[in-house]
Amino acid sequence: MTDKPKAVVLLSGGLDSATCLAIAKSQGFAPLAISFRYGQRHQVELTAAARVAAAMGVSRHVVADIDLRIFGGSALTSDIAVPKDRNEAEMGAGGVPITYVPARNTIFLSFALALAEVEGARDIFIGVNAVDYSGYPDCRPDYIEAFQRMANLATKAAVEDGQTVRIHTPLISLTKAEIIRTGVALGVDYGMTITCYDPADDGAACGRCDSCNLRLKGFAEAGLSDPAPYMGSLTAPVA
Repeated sequence: MTDKPKAVVLLSGGLDSATCLAIAKSQGFAPLAISFRYGQRHQVELTAAARVAAAMGVSRHVVADIDLRIFGGSALTSDIAVPKDRNEAEMGAGGVPITYVPARNTIFLSFALALAEVEGARDIFIGVNAVDYSGYPDCRPDYIEAFQRMANLATKAAVEDGQTVRIHTPLISLTKAEIIRTGVALGVDYGMTITCYDPADDGAACGRCDSCNLRLKGFAEAGLSDPAPYMGSLTAPVA
């Protein structure tokens, strides 16, 4: 048994969520993890999430099944090509990228909120980031603030018992290099993580999608080599 307060951490198996989990532990929380099988083409990330959860001593790791393929509308959940070989200017042009999954963070946070209420946790950690470009509207600080306000109107724990929930976004203002340095300092093994939007069946990253390029750029700026496996020979990130 532990007297540490519980926290629910959204864990995708990627670099950011693994760092977020390590931060939650470093802040004195006893973390629970929640991951999602939502019809994503990169379901191999769930294997990575299980590795990360086990390595970090998570007491409970829930994997929720929600098939967002029934809606489509994203390169991650339908038969739409994942963009490759784009530089940051190209990533930032043209509005919200096709890898955005409609309402995904709202759905994920709602499930995390339910788990938190059942487990008596008052804290939820999510690894959203508003610095290195993603363009996703549900990664912005004002969105997180709005969800937290809604959450504290929506649960029995908050309304009857005053057990309000806090949404923690410790990565929201960090660059990818700063996130990596933070994780390394906390002992995160990034070789266990998968960030790629279009990985091979064995988990090897493509090295060419937006997510891979931002990850590789972050490691380069941090002065480190990425320990995760990549298809073929690893090349430098797109400049």
